[in-house]
Amino acid sequence: MAGKKRSAKEPLEFRNTQLADALQTQDMAALAFALRHGPTVVPLLRPGQRDNPLDGGEVWTYRDPRTGDVALLLFSDATHKPATLPPAVALQSPGWLRAFLSTHESEITTVFFDIAGPHPMQATPADLLAALDA
Repeated sequence: MAGKKRSAKEPLEFRNTQLADALQTQDMAALAFALRHGPTVVPLLRPGQRDNPLDGGEVWTYRDPRTGDVALLLFSDATHKPATLPPAVALQSPGWLRAFLSTHESEITTVFFDIAGPHPMQATPADLLAALDA
């Protein structure tokens, strides 16, 4: 069965409505479900090369200059990303998120969702890994 082709004029949607709904209700179980079953919008310092599907770009993280703590910022919708962050974003899968958090769990101290609103939420990498594995 052939898949539906996206027209050249139809833009790719960088959002996860289930994640946005979970953040609105501040429901950790719904957040875990949304993370396990849908993509997450991730800000990129450097976008990946279009001709190389193995190049996902370089993820942007925030390092607090006073403490050195590193935060990963994730978004339910690219429109919720503050303009002060790098402009590039990627839509990453649950598998990617699990692998990224596993690889960088010792460096990342906290993960913020939709940090500038409308419904921000915060979790530890360990809590998110447990949610992804549930």
